[in-house]
Amino acid sequence: MAVIKPFKAIRPTADKVGFVASRSYQDYSRRELNAVLDFNPFSFLHIINPGYKYAKNVSGQERFKLVHSRYLEFLEDNILLKDAKDAFYLYQMEKGTSTFTGLFCGTSVDDYQKDHIKKHENTLQRREELFANYLETVKFNAEPVLMTYEDNTDVAKILNEERQRSPEYLFTTRDKIKHRLWVMSDKEKIKKLQNVFADIEALYIADGHHRSASSTLLAENARRGNQKHTGQEPYNYFMSYLIPESEIKIYEFNRMIKDLNNLSKEEFLIKLDEFFRIDNQGASLYKPSKKHHFGMYLDGEFYSLYLRKKVYQFTDALSALDTQILFKTILEPILGIKDLRKDKRIHYGYGKHNVIKMKDDIDKGKFQVGFSLVPTAISEIKAIADAGLVMPPKSTYIEPKLRSGIAIYEL
Repeated sequence: MAVIKPFKAIRPTADKVGFVASRSYQDYSRRELNAVLDFNPFSFLHIINPGYKYAKNVSGQERFKLVHSRYLEFLEDNILLKDAKDAFYLYQMEKGTSTFTGLFCGTSVDDYQKDHIKKHENTLQRREELFANYLETVKFNAEPVLMTYEDNTDVAKILNEERQRSPEYLFTTRDKIKHRLWVMSDKEKIKKLQNVFADIEALYIADGHHRSASSTLLAENARRGNQKHTGQEPYNYFMSYLIPESEIKIYEFNRMIKDLNNLSKEEFLIKLDEFFRIDNQGASLYKPSKKHHFGMYLDGEFYSLYLRKKVYQFTDALSALDTQILFKTILEPILGIKDLRKDKRIHYGYGKHNVIKMKDDIDKGKFQVGFSLVPTAISEIKAIADAGLVMPPKSTYIEPKLRSGIAIYEL
């Protein structure tokens, strides 16, 4: 069963929400970040870049304390207000031809620990501890964990009924994404949704593995330090955005390698031949179109690589994943890349135009060879999570990418 909890969100006033909402901090170039900080005093980026006020770079605990101070200032200036009632928050994004409709809510640390919330990535203990310390100091969570669930007609019906009302927020951001938010504070509707989700077997983390792990660590620490712990404290939950799996968009990460591990082009192709049927596609742009097929760009030419299934053994859901196949047949044994997170010889790229960019970067000599893949399917992610397995890093680029500052969960 999946436990979901309403909460009293801290939210921008309706006239300022378009100015407050920001993309992930890492998504901004330094130039764009400075422009926003210079010309938009309402941006949530002022909270998470608190040193800007003093023209000083700050880090560590000093930064965390200043983040909390900037947050309090936004509350004091009534840029952010706290809702009077517990609510779920229905949030919709329209991006081109894609629409994402999901629910901001609290999800249970206990569900995470009992594997009712399923993971498909490993987390790093150092990052877990750092973010848990951050949350403990700033006392709020503004970045929800993106989770998905199997499409459910009862959930869809409740949310569609809610969408017939006028939204609390309706605004468009500079990247042409239209945003809408509805506040669902009716107790009967809240109970209905909770009952429906109670019958949903599992939630799957799509994006935010470190955020959920850090929130769990925070809760464990808080429970040990609270002699009057009841299980209902805010730290027992963390903010998530739940979206049906049919609305998740998954894109591939291509791989670009700086060298051929001291092999000549001919030696490299011969080694590839053990696991792949290789067809030279010449200068024509080539992208694979189905699982277990790969594209490769090398020395000014595209190649199609078709996995020899009689040679490669499928033993579980992970072994059938294209990013794992590429790692086990090429990257590790031939190119000598053993650590996909730390090896500086490998780089990753995503996006519908990435094959062209990959070609340009290789032609410029930045890399020697590149591989393109088809996107991972949601069914593959679920199969790996259900089996308790872990995908290779950069196996998926998932949308929607949520804005910070639209709904904030206080700890």
